[in-house]
Amino acid sequence: MKRGVYTEERAEDFLRKYVPVAQHVLVDSLEDAEKAAKKLGFPLVLKIISPQALHKSDVKGVRFAKNTEELIAEYGALIALAREKKFFLEGILIQEFIEGSYVLIGLKKDAVFGHVLVFGIGGIYTELLKDVSFRVCPITEKDAEEMMNELKMKELLWGYRGSAPVNLKLLKKTMVTVSRIPLEHKDIEEMDINPFVINDKNGFVVDARIVV
Repeated sequence: MKRGVYTEERAEDFLRKYVPVAQHVLVDSLEDAEKAAKKLGFPLVLKIISPQALHKSDVKGVRFAKNTEELIAEYGALIALAREKKFFLEGILIQEFIEGSYVLIGLKKDAVFGHVLVFGIGGIYTELLKDVSFRVCPITEKDAEEMMNELKMKELLWGYRGSAPVNLKLLKKTMVTVSRIPLEHKDIEEMDINPFVINDKNGFVVDARIVV
Protein backbone atom coordinates (compact mmCIF):
# COMPACT_ATOMS: atom_id res chain seq x y z
CA MET A 1 0.00 0.00 0.00
CA LYS A 2 1.17 3.51 -0.78
CA ARG A 3 1.87 5.74 2.21
CA GLY A 4 -0.60 8.49 3.06
CA VAL A 5 -4.15 9.10 4.23
CA TYR A 6 -6.82 7.28 2.23
CA THR A 7 -9.97 9.39 2.00
CA GLU A 8 -13.35 7.67 1.97
CA GLU A 9 -13.62 6.62 -1.67
CA ARG A 10 -10.08 5.23 -1.81
CA ALA A 11 -10.43 3.52 1.59
CA GLU A 12 -13.76 1.93 0.64
CA ASP A 13 -12.39 0.71 -2.69
CA PHE A 14 -9.59 -1.01 -0.75
CA LEU A 15 -12.05 -2.54 1.74
CA ARG A 16 -14.45 -3.79 -0.93
CA LYS A 17 -12.51 -7.04 -1.42
CA TYR A 18 -12.81 -7.85 2.30
CA VAL A 19 -16.19 -6.63 3.59
CA PRO A 20 -19.52 -5.32 2.20
CA VAL A 21 -19.34 -1.65 1.18
CA ALA A 22 -22.31 0.62 0.41
CA GLN A 23 -22.69 1.40 -3.30
CA HIS A 24 -21.42 4.83 -4.26
CA VAL A 25 -20.28 6.97 -7.17
CA LEU A 26 -17.75 9.83 -6.94
CA VAL A 27 -18.88 12.71 -9.16
CA ASP A 28 -17.60 16.15 -10.13
CA SER A 29 -20.69 17.58 -11.80
CA LEU A 30 -24.41 17.89 -11.12
CA GLU A 31 -25.12 16.00 -14.34
CA ASP A 32 -23.08 13.03 -13.09
CA ALA A 33 -24.77 13.29 -9.67
CA GLU A 34 -28.17 12.94 -11.36
CA LYS A 35 -26.92 9.94 -13.35
CA ALA A 36 -25.65 8.36 -10.12
CA ALA A 37 -29.06 8.95 -8.51
CA LYS A 38 -30.78 7.09 -11.34
CA LYS A 39 -28.35 4.19 -10.91
CA LEU A 40 -28.51 3.99 -7.09
CA GLY A 41 -32.08 5.17 -6.41
CA PHE A 42 -33.35 7.45 -3.62
CA PRO A 43 -32.88 8.11 -0.74
CA LEU A 44 -29.22 9.06 -1.10
CA VAL A 45 -26.37 10.44 0.99
CA LEU A 46 -24.09 13.16 -0.44
CA LYS A 47 -20.62 13.69 1.04
CA ILE A 48 -17.72 16.05 0.51
CA ILE A 49 -14.55 14.10 -0.34
CA SER A 50 -11.47 16.14 0.58
CA PRO A 51 -8.24 15.54 2.54
CA GLN A 52 -9.20 18.65 4.54
CA ALA A 53 -12.60 17.22 5.51
CA LEU A 54 -11.86 13.80 6.98
CA HIS A 55 -14.46 14.42 9.70
CA LYS A 56 -17.24 15.37 7.31
CA SER A 57 -20.00 15.76 9.91
CA ASP A 58 -17.96 18.43 11.74
CA VAL A 59 -18.04 20.70 8.67
CA LYS A 60 -21.63 19.81 7.66
CA GLY A 61 -20.20 17.90 4.72
CA VAL A 62 -22.84 15.14 4.79
CA ARG A 63 -26.30 15.75 3.29
CA PHE A 64 -29.39 13.65 2.48
CA ALA A 65 -31.65 13.69 -0.56
CA LYS A 66 -35.04 11.99 -0.95
CA ASN A 67 -35.67 13.20 -4.50
CA THR A 68 -34.09 15.01 -7.47
CA GLU A 69 -35.04 18.46 -6.18
CA GLU A 70 -33.23 17.81 -2.88
CA LEU A 71 -30.28 16.27 -4.73
CA ILE A 72 -29.81 19.46 -6.80
CA ALA A 73 -30.09 21.68 -3.71
CA GLU A 74 -27.73 19.65 -1.51
CA TYR A 75 -25.16 19.13 -4.27
CA GLY A 76 -25.04 22.92 -4.76
CA ALA A 77 -24.77 23.48 -1.00
CA LEU A 78 -21.78 21.12 -0.72
CA ILE A 79 -19.97 22.75 -3.64
CA ALA A 80 -20.55 26.18 -2.04
CA LEU A 81 -19.30 24.86 1.31
CA ALA A 82 -16.10 23.50 -0.28
CA ARG A 83 -15.44 26.89 -1.92
CA GLU A 84 -16.14 28.78 1.29
CA LYS A 85 -13.77 26.54 3.31
CA LYS A 86 -11.20 26.48 0.46
CA PHE A 87 -11.12 22.68 0.50
CA PHE A 88 -9.23 20.76 -2.16
CA LEU A 89 -12.23 18.86 -3.53
CA GLU A 90 -11.75 15.36 -4.92
CA GLY A 91 -15.47 15.22 -5.67
CA ILE A 92 -18.88 14.63 -4.15
CA LEU A 93 -19.68 11.06 -3.15
CA ILE A 94 -23.21 9.93 -4.00
CA GLN A 95 -24.00 6.92 -1.80
CA GLU A 96 -26.98 4.65 -1.23
CA PHE A 97 -28.68 5.24 2.13
CA ILE A 98 -28.39 2.29 4.52
CA GLU A 99 -30.64 2.03 7.57
CA GLY A 100 -29.51 0.31 10.75
CA SER A 101 -27.33 0.54 13.87
CA TYR A 102 -24.00 2.37 13.65
CA VAL A 103 -20.87 0.60 14.87
CA LEU A 104 -17.17 1.40 14.71
CA ILE A 105 -14.72 -1.26 13.52
CA GLY A 106 -11.13 -0.07 13.49
CA LEU A 107 -7.46 -0.98 13.56
CA LYS A 108 -4.64 0.69 15.49
CA LYS A 109 -0.96 -0.21 15.29
CA ASP A 110 0.38 -0.40 18.84
CA ALA A 111 4.13 -0.27 19.57
CA VAL A 112 3.83 -3.14 22.08
CA PHE A 113 0.98 -5.37 20.88
CA GLY A 114 1.11 -4.77 17.13
CA HIS A 115 -2.25 -4.34 15.43
CA VAL A 116 -5.29 -4.06 17.69
CA LEU A 117 -8.95 -4.30 16.67
CA VAL A 118 -11.25 -1.59 18.02
CA PHE A 119 -15.00 -2.18 18.18
CA GLY A 120 -17.66 0.10 19.57
CA ILE A 121 -20.75 2.22 19.10
CA GLY A 122 -20.24 4.27 15.95
CA GLY A 123 -21.49 7.39 14.22
CA ILE A 124 -21.10 10.99 15.33
CA TYR A 125 -21.18 10.08 19.06
CA THR A 126 -18.14 7.74 18.99
CA GLU A 127 -15.75 10.21 20.63
CA LEU A 128 -18.37 11.42 23.10
CA LEU A 129 -19.49 7.98 24.29
CA LYS A 130 -16.09 6.22 24.12
CA ASP A 131 -17.99 2.91 24.31
CA VAL A 132 -15.31 0.65 22.80
CA SER A 133 -13.59 -2.69 23.26
CA PHE A 134 -10.09 -3.80 22.15
CA ARG A 135 -8.41 -7.10 21.17
CA VAL A 136 -5.03 -7.97 19.67
CA CYS A 137 -5.37 -9.04 16.02
CA PRO A 138 -6.37 -11.43 14.61
CA ILE A 139 -9.49 -12.31 16.60
CA THR A 140 -11.93 -15.24 16.60
CA GLU A 141 -15.73 -15.12 16.47
CA LYS A 142 -15.70 -15.88 20.22
CA ASP A 143 -13.53 -12.80 20.75
CA ALA A 144 -15.95 -10.76 18.62
CA GLU A 145 -18.90 -11.88 20.76
CA GLU A 146 -17.00 -10.97 23.95
CA MET A 147 -16.22 -7.52 22.53
CA MET A 148 -19.90 -6.93 21.81
CA ASN A 149 -20.82 -7.96 25.36
CA GLU A 150 -18.29 -5.50 26.81
CA LEU A 151 -20.12 -2.48 25.35
CA LYS A 152 -22.29 -0.43 27.72
CA MET A 153 -24.81 0.14 24.91
CA LYS A 154 -24.86 -3.43 23.61
CA GLU A 155 -28.68 -3.47 23.76
CA LEU A 156 -28.62 -1.41 20.55
CA LEU A 157 -27.30 -4.55 18.84
CA TRP A 158 -29.62 -7.06 20.51
CA GLY A 159 -32.74 -5.03 19.65
CA TYR A 160 -33.95 -2.03 21.62
CA ARG A 161 -37.56 -0.90 22.22
CA GLY A 162 -39.06 -3.15 19.59
CA SER A 163 -36.31 -2.85 16.99
CA ALA A 164 -35.04 -6.11 15.46
CA PRO A 165 -31.63 -7.46 16.58
CA VAL A 166 -28.84 -6.82 14.08
CA ASN A 167 -27.37 -9.64 12.01
CA LEU A 168 -24.90 -10.75 14.70
CA LYS A 169 -23.47 -13.54 12.56
CA LEU A 170 -22.52 -11.07 9.82
CA LEU A 171 -21.19 -8.54 12.35
CA LYS A 172 -18.91 -11.14 13.97
CA LYS A 173 -17.70 -12.34 10.56
CA THR A 174 -16.92 -8.74 9.54
CA MET A 175 -14.98 -8.06 12.74
CA VAL A 176 -12.90 -11.23 12.26
CA THR A 177 -12.22 -10.35 8.61
CA VAL A 178 -11.08 -6.81 9.45
CA SER A 179 -8.83 -8.15 12.23
CA ARG A 180 -7.03 -10.31 9.65
CA ILE A 181 -6.31 -7.48 7.18
CA PRO A 182 -2.99 -6.57 8.94
CA LEU A 183 -1.70 -10.10 8.26
CA GLU A 184 -1.66 -9.04 4.61
CA HIS A 185 -1.01 -5.31 5.09
CA LYS A 186 1.37 -4.77 8.01
CA ASP A 187 1.99 -1.15 6.98
CA ILE A 188 -1.50 0.04 8.01
CA GLU A 189 -1.12 2.46 10.93
CA GLU A 190 -4.82 3.18 11.45
CA MET A 191 -8.13 2.17 9.94
CA ASP A 192 -11.50 3.59 10.93
CA ILE A 193 -14.69 2.08 9.55
CA ASN A 194 -17.17 4.48 11.11
CA PRO A 195 -19.86 3.74 10.66
CA PHE A 196 -20.41 0.16 9.63
CA VAL A 197 -24.20 0.25 9.41
CA ILE A 198 -25.88 -3.04 10.23
CA ASN A 199 -29.51 -4.12 10.43
CA ASP A 200 -31.27 -7.48 10.85
CA LYS A 201 -30.44 -8.55 7.28
CA ASN A 202 -27.17 -7.01 6.11
CA GLY A 203 -24.41 -4.55 6.91
CA PHE A 204 -22.20 -2.19 4.91
CA VAL A 205 -19.21 0.08 5.31
CA VAL A 206 -20.65 3.58 4.98
CA ASP A 207 -17.55 5.64 5.79
CA ALA A 208 -13.89 4.73 6.18
CA ARG A 209 -10.42 6.22 6.52
CA ILE A 210 -7.03 4.51 6.38
CA VAL A 211 -3.60 5.83 7.38
CA VAL A 212 -0.59 3.98 5.95
